[in-house]
Amino acid sequence: MESAAEKRQRMVDCPVIAAVKDETGLAAALKSECEVIFLLFGSVVNIPDLVERVRGAGKLAVVHIDLIDGLSQREVAVDGLASVCQPDGIISTRPTLVRRARHLGLVTVQRAFILDSLALANLPAQLAVGKPDFIEILPGIMPRIITEITQSTTTPVIAGGLIKYKDEVMAAMRAGAAAVSTTCPAVWEM
Repeated sequence: MESAAEKRQRMVDCPVIAAVKDETGLAAALKSECEVIFLLFGSVVNIPDLVERVRGAGKLAVVHIDLIDGLSQREVAVDGLASVCQPDGIISTRPTLVRRARHLGLVTVQRAFILDSLALANLPAQLAVGKPDFIEILPGIMPRIITEITQSTTTPVIAGGLIKYKDEVMAAMRAGAAAVSTTCPAVWEM
């Protein structure tokens, strides 16, 4: 069984992450070369099966806990998710959930929507609470902002959202992103 450190390294070594929001996307991602799958859908009823399918394919299952139907936005939801299906990691916009997942030994991704200068200014405070393994910046097609964030933190950045083309992947990586996440199957095969 891989340690959290080995899982974090695997995410950096395989920088294209398949983000899936439905069964069709999951089926394609399971066949792709991506070694990490962000599960952006599910419910308390089916998330154990989804995680098992991802892990059964030899891939890392990282669950966006905020998007799982039937879970509250409280720290106990992280405990429940961890005990029911043992995902490799979680994604959340909530620093307290990220902190709890980190304490449980899960890989953690703090998702941040950088919509304006206020959101950018608030990012360091959010990171101080959760202390995530990764920051996922959305939208991921902002190389200048990715560079600014990577120069101000040692936490690796994942560029996510709206990435559809190779030049967008390359621009994010040149700007300092450690990885990109995308729902676009064409990018998964790059």
